Amino acid sequence: MTVTLQRHGAIAVVRIDNPPVNAVSHAVRQALMDAVAQTESDAKIGAVVLACAGRTFVAGADVKEFDAPPVEPHLPDVIAAIEAADTPWVAALHGTALGGGLEIAMGCHYRIADPKARMGLPEVTLGLVPGAGGTVRLPRLVSADLAVAMVAGGKPITARAALDAGLVDALAEGDLLEAALAFAETRPEPRRTLDLPVVGKTDPEAFDKIAANLRRKARGQSSVAIAVEALERGLTLPPAEALAEERATFLSLKTSDQARGLRHIFFAERATLADPRTKIEPRALTHIGVVGGGTMGAGIASLCLMRGLSVTLIERDDVSVEAGAERVRATLEGSANRGLLNDLDGAWARFQSATDYNALAEADLVIEAVFEDMSVKKEVFAGLDAATKPDAILATNTSYLDVNDIAACLKDPSRAIGLHFFSPAHIMKLLEIVLPDAVADDVVATAARLSKSLGKIGVFSGVCDGFIGNRIMSSYRSEADRLLLDGAWPSEVDAAMRTFGFPMGIFEMQDLAGLDIAWAMRKRRRAEGKLTGNESRIADRLCEEGRFGRKTNGGWYDYVDGRAQPSQHVAKVIDEERDAERMALSQDDIVSRILGALRREAEALLEEGIARSADDIDVVMVNGYGFPRWTGGPMFSAWSGS
Repeated sequence: MTVTLQRHGAIAVVRIDNPPVNAVSHAVRQALMDAVAQTESDAKIGAVVLACAGRTFVAGADVKEFDAPPVEPHLPDVIAAIEAADTPWVAALHGTALGGGLEIAMGCHYRIADPKARMGLPEVTLGLVPGAGGTVRLPRLVSADLAVAMVAGGKPITARAALDAGLVDALAEGDLLEAALAFAETRPEPRRTLDLPVVGKTDPEAFDKIAANLRRKARGQSSVAIAVEALERGLTLPPAEALAEERATFLSLKTSDQARGLRHIFFAERATLADPRTKIEPRALTHIGVVGGGTMGAGIASLCLMRGLSVTLIERDDVSVEAGAERVRATLEGSANRGLLNDLDGAWARFQSATDYNALAEADLVIEAVFEDMSVKKEVFAGLDAATKPDAILATNTSYLDVNDIAACLKDPSRAIGLHFFSPAHIMKLLEIVLPDAVADDVVATAARLSKSLGKIGVFSGVCDGFIGNRIMSSYRSEADRLLLDGAWPSEVDAAMRTFGFPMGIFEMQDLAGLDIAWAMRKRRRAEGKLTGNESRIADRLCEEGRFGRKTNGGWYDYVDGRAQPSQHVAKVIDEERDAERMALSQDDIVSRILGALRREAEALLEEGIARSADDIDVVMVNGYGFPRWTGGPMFSAWSGS
C-alpha cells in the first residue's frame, strides 16, 4: 500500500511509502484523501503525524504524470482537506521535502524536521511554478525575501535555516517519529497556514534585488520571471484568489515548450548510465592518483578530496609539485569559504604529492591530466603501467585524442578508460566516460560509480576525435567561422547566442578556454589528413600572431582591464579572409545556422554509434557546454519546435 495508518495511542501515524522518493502520484493523493476522512471520523484520534518511509519525505510530484490529463483528487484539494481538518496534523520531515512534498507539509498544521533534512520548491527548474499553494502558504511562514529566493531560485534550504525562518516548528533530537509523536501530544489545536498573515518583506530593496538577479540569470527561461510574479500575488492577493491564479499559471506552464524541454532533460539525466555493465560489482576506490597539477589536474584532485577520497598528485619536478599542491589547497579553501566543504583539514590530510610514479603503487585509480599530446600521454601511461598494481584503473582526461591508441600501450588495455572532466573540474557537472574497445566491464562499472560518488552526471561515449561534446562544439566553431566569412562579426554571433540563452557566445568561450587548444587539434588533424584544407584560416592566423585569448589579452576580442572589446585587428583579418560580398545576417539567421550545424553533427554521432542516444547528446550539451536547459538540448529542440 502507498499509504498506511497506524495508531499510537490517541495519535494516528499516516505513512507514505511510494519508493524511491515518495512522489505524490494519483494513488498517494487518493490514499491521503482517504486518510483525512478516516481520521476526521474517529473521535478517538487526537492528532495525526504525517511521515514517510524510506530515505526521504515526499520529494515532489510524480513528473511522469505531467504529460497526462490531471486526475482527481488534485494535490491542491488534498492539501486543502488536510489544512481544513479539525484534527491537528504534524508533518515529520526527513531527507528532502521538495515541491509538492513541501506544499503538503505547509498544509499540515505543524512541522518538525530531522536536522539533516532539506526543504525547497524547485518547480522553476522544470519550467513551472508551485501549483498546490506554495506561493501562497510559504510567504505566510517565512519572509518574502526568502520566499522569492526559494520559489524563483528553486534551491532548497537546510532544516536549521527552515527553523530560523519559521518554516518548521522544531528540529528532532534523536528519533524523528518519536519526536513528532511527542510534539503532536502537545499541540491540541489546528493552526492553519492560510489563516496566518503574510510575513512581508523584511527589506524591500533586498527582495527586488533577489528577484532582479534571478531574472537576469534565467537566460531566457520564462518560468523564473513568472514565479516572481506568482509569489508577488501570494503576498498581495486574498488567499483564495492567489491560489486560483497560481493553479492556472501552473497548468498553463505545464504544457509549454520550455517545460517539456526541462522535463526531457530531467529524465535524460537520470538515464545516462543505464547500461548492464553498471550493474556488476565495481572495483574498490579509496586511493586516487592524479598525474599533472595544472588547472585541470588540481581541480580533479580537489574534487576527489572533497568527496572523501585519498589523493596522490604527481608532477615532473619539485617546483611543479609545489605549484600543483598550492592549486589544490587554494581550491579546497575556496570551496570551504563557499560552504561546499565542511572539513578542510580532513580533506587536506588525505592529500600527498610526489615526483615519482612509485608513489602510486597502491592507487586504485590514476587519472592523467597532462598536456594534450599523444606522445606525452603514452609516455605517462607507460610509466603508470610499470608502477601501479595490475588491477588499478588507468584513466585519461584527454579531450580529443584516441583512447584506443593510448590504451594499446598497456600490457593489459582492459584497465584503461577515458574520464573527460570539464573545467573547473570541481564544479562542472558533466563527466564523459569514454569506452575504448578493450575496456573491462568492471572498469566501466567503477567509472560509473565514481561519477555518481563525485556528484557528476556521467555520460558514456565511444572513441572518436573529440567524443560527443567536442565533436559537436567543433561543428559549432566551424559554422561560426563560416558565418564570419559570410558577413557576421564575432560580437554579432556571440550576441545572437546569448539572446538564445547561452551564458556566453562561441568566440567568448574560445577566448576563455584558449584558442591554442583547438589550434593544436587542427594542426594534428591536418597532419593526419583529417582536414580538407579548405577550412577558414582566421583562427589559425590569430594563433600564429600569439592571440590565444584572455591569457594573452587578445584573441577574438581585445582585453582591456579584463573586459572584452571588439578588435579592429581581428576585423581586418576577417575582411582579408572573406572572398565574397558581405551578407546581411539577422540574429535569427545566426541561431538557425548554428543549431542546424549542431543537429547535423549530433545525428552523425548517433549513426556512428559514438553516442548511445539523442538523450545522451542533450545531456552532454546542457551540462558541459551551457546549452540552455529549457530547450532540452540540440536533439530535443530539433523535433519539439522549441
